[in-house]
Amino acid sequence: MSMTNVPEIFGSMVYNETVMKQTLSSSVYKALKQTMSEGTPLDLTTANQIAESMKNWAISKGATHFSHWFQPLTGITAEKHDSFLTPAPEGKIIMSFSGKELIKGEPDASSFPNGGKRSTFEARGYTVGDPTSYPFIKDHTLCIPTAFCSYTGEALDKKTPLLRSMEALNEQSLRILKLFGNDAKHVTTTMGPEQEYFLVDEKLYQQRKDLKMCGRTLFGSKPVKGQEMDDQYFAAIKPRVIEYMEDLNTELWKLGIYCKTEHNEAAPAQHEMAPIFTTSNLAADQNQLTMEIMKKVARRHGLICLLHEKPFAGVAGSGKHNNWSIATDKGENLFAPGKTPRDNAQFLLFLTAVMKAVDDNQDLLRYSVASAGNDNRLGVTEAPPAIMSMYVGDELEAILESIKDDKSYDGKQGGKLEIGADVLPSIPKDSTDRNRTSPFAFTGNRFEFRAVGSSLSISGPNTILNAILADSLSKFADELEKSNDFDNDLQKLIKREITEHYRILFNGNGYGQEWIEEAEKRGLKNYRTTPKAIEHYLDKKNVELFGKLGIYTEEEMHSHSVIKLEKYCQVLNIEVETMLEMVNRDIIPSAFKYMNLLADTEFKMQRVFNLCDAGLNMMKKLNDLINDLANNAEKLGKVHEEVKSIEDLMAKAHGYAKQVLPQMKAVREIADQIEPLLGQEYKPFPSYEDLLFSV
Repeated sequence: MSMTNVPEIFGSMVYNETVMKQTLSSSVYKALKQTMSEGTPLDLTTANQIAESMKNWAISKGATHFSHWFQPLTGITAEKHDSFLTPAPEGKIIMSFSGKELIKGEPDASSFPNGGKRSTFEARGYTVGDPTSYPFIKDHTLCIPTAFCSYTGEALDKKTPLLRSMEALNEQSLRILKLFGNDAKHVTTTMGPEQEYFLVDEKLYQQRKDLKMCGRTLFGSKPVKGQEMDDQYFAAIKPRVIEYMEDLNTELWKLGIYCKTEHNEAAPAQHEMAPIFTTSNLAADQNQLTMEIMKKVARRHGLICLLHEKPFAGVAGSGKHNNWSIATDKGENLFAPGKTPRDNAQFLLFLTAVMKAVDDNQDLLRYSVASAGNDNRLGVTEAPPAIMSMYVGDELEAILESIKDDKSYDGKQGGKLEIGADVLPSIPKDSTDRNRTSPFAFTGNRFEFRAVGSSLSISGPNTILNAILADSLSKFADELEKSNDFDNDLQKLIKREITEHYRILFNGNGYGQEWIEEAEKRGLKNYRTTPKAIEHYLDKKNVELFGKLGIYTEEEMHSHSVIKLEKYCQVLNIEVETMLEMVNRDIIPSAFKYMNLLADTEFKMQRVFNLCDAGLNMMKKLNDLINDLANNAEKLGKVHEEVKSIEDLMAKAHGYAKQVLPQMKAVREIADQIEPLLGQEYKPFPSYEDLLFSV
């Protein structure tokens, strides 16, 4: 595809503002824009006109069906297709689409996760159009982004809480801005998720039961070369991968997704795609689409796109670096330092609010990225640890320390820094280096939440980021709105909060054991497993925070935590069953076949040459390893059955984390010792070398 075609194809499959202007009357377009910006409901007459326009445009693009496209709590998307076809007299048909069908749908909700709040016979669910996210065409179907809720109004999806959190942050941010004389009318959260992934050959993938069933390898000895040479990162992209990336770009650009950057990542066969920032709910929709299309396009090229957080042991895992910021309707980035002391005072207050939010809510941030897959990644091979800390760079930390300690900064004479006064130094933009080891890093005008796993929906983490910042800003506004001396009280508040939450700042190496020990001294939380993170989700402070802001009800929080626990247990159940099958059906039989060859060879060597050397030693070593593997696999089966029978869901999840996972590790360690001893044609499945260096 020629680059000159990009402007022509970009957004060509999206019902965006350009199409709206071309196909709607000025009055209908104005009403739709008001709905998009202010949330005002559409009347049925206007909705019918929009639906007619949308249908005609979709049909002109080859669409035959429409679907309310939503994000249930499965972590992926869902869609039910209905054709535009409507019966007409004399056996004819017409193509129709109404405003009612545009705004609201009623899919069967019985088989979606609900956390035990609804019985199977309570099947009704509703999809409600999200006018702030553009409809698009995918596979000859007009997809209308929607929220999804139950008959009783409970959120059954990830979009509804995200939209609620965006509105909560907007409301509390405007309260703060008003105190600074800022006349902004609306504050929007923006986000750009960098998506990491692996590409492997499809034929090799089909020979690995673990990749097919679990999305990751449960076995695999370390290849002689991994990523230690640092020759993969940003290296020249191989032709087969370039072809894939070009095809992927075309498909994403058609859907108006601003994919901007592509490169090789640190590990062999690992790559990254990064989009341009956009509003959070649109970014969440587009990232879900991106993951789906990445997998679909890979198949066209005989490849498989792996989005698991840790598909291969011993090399870097895959994250989804969540670049998060907030901006006003005037284009002012509230996480960017300003040009005047007053602007910088505003920036410092928002920065301090983020410090407070992260420190007070380490548990929620860890919960937001908790999954069985991400537990394998966090704290291992270039991934940030499970400890939530905040990186701001040396220069900005020096400013914060000066405020905390009432001392001069950068050699300036005089006493403490005055917030809002001329004494406050200019804060350089983008004065921070990048810290790959930090889970939450300030990078000049945004925060990069690096702990998010590659397969996760970004709606959950961004809902929590928005919520905890809104909570901090709400508390600041409650205090400052009562002030009779704003500058003085602002100075006191910022100093107090920086002092109280200074422990959350860490600019050093998050990979080291020293940081784990230091974090414990500081009183920071280290929830290494998903069950441990979920255990604190329903703490009183969290229920009150979400309830006060109108983001989650306690019932929704309970059901969502149950769903997360259920998924954790289900994932590990599948992994254990797969592991045992591979041991008993693949690894041990392959080892026996190779031992038979060795025995036959050894027998012949003894008879002809009267030799007895390496063969016997190899057979003995293999025999011992096979026995150990069989015994440990049997032990794994028993402990799995014990844990699986636990009725209490939280206790079961802890059982998987504390008992099953260590035994899975023991089985793997033995199997991975067997693999290098087998002759090439006796390998039970493609090796790491095959998978990581074949594309």
